[in-house]
Amino acid sequence: MNPADVEVVDDPADPRLAVFMGLSDQEMRQRREAPGGDLDGIFIAEGDVVIDRAISAGHRLLSVFVEEHRNRPFAFEVGDAPVLRAGEPVVQVIASHRRYRGAMACFARPSMRSAAEVTADAQTVIVTEHVNNPTNMGVIIRTATGLGIDALLVDPSSCDPLARRTCRVSMGTTFTLPSGRIEALPDGLGELDGFTTLALTPADDAKPLGELMFDADERVALLLGAEEPGLTADTMRRADHRVSIPMHGGVDSLNVATAAAIAMWAVQQRRAL
Repeated sequence: MNPADVEVVDDPADPRLAVFMGLSDQEMRQRREAPGGDLDGIFIAEGDVVIDRAISAGHRLLSVFVEEHRNRPFAFEVGDAPVLRAGEPVVQVIASHRRYRGAMACFARPSMRSAAEVTADAQTVIVTEHVNNPTNMGVIIRTATGLGIDALLVDPSSCDPLARRTCRVSMGTTFTLPSGRIEALPDGLGELDGFTTLALTPADDAKPLGELMFDADERVALLLGAEEPGLTADTMRRADHRVSIPMHGGVDSLNVATAAAIAMWAVQQRRAL
């Protein structure tokens, strides 16, 4: 379908636009899209590539939002989903700009899987505690997919793996990396029976990650905390190992997504030896 052939929607109060409102307030959107929220059952994907990957992963497309001046064809199949081609008043409200050259799409949200489902056949998993920045979460997911990590588990205080910005930053890899919800840590560690748990921390007394060795069939869960506070003390005490990335030049720690990438690569390499 060509966007130029679609009706223009000029009224921001049009009920068809309700799912696209308030996208800039990530915390509010997470509450609204959570079970029991007024937008329970949907998620938003942004960008042609990300939308296409959501469709390819089997998610059901409900509607598409573009501005009226877009004249290039979609890089994804719309099927029977309605296309809302928005006039400037609507674009200003939704995108906070007079022009919006991309595309956003509303999808039916799948049920969040349990830790047991996600880890059933997994060898290496990422577990997050209080990782609530959607950009960091998106980078972690994209890196995990690229490095062959099998699954992601997020605690209740971590951000939604299907948050709009997470989907965009992950370039749609969030749709292919198996993910699920784990009980709040440290109690949630009980759901990782059979896994060797590694708590990533910049603490001086932690063991350098490169010194660990893993058997070929050893199941490993890498625990990641929020950007500044890191993992809680209780979670670190309950983990099998506290591990660190040695730092130099007076730098005390790395961005959580950067540290996660290094740690994921190290775990996979130590498994390969």
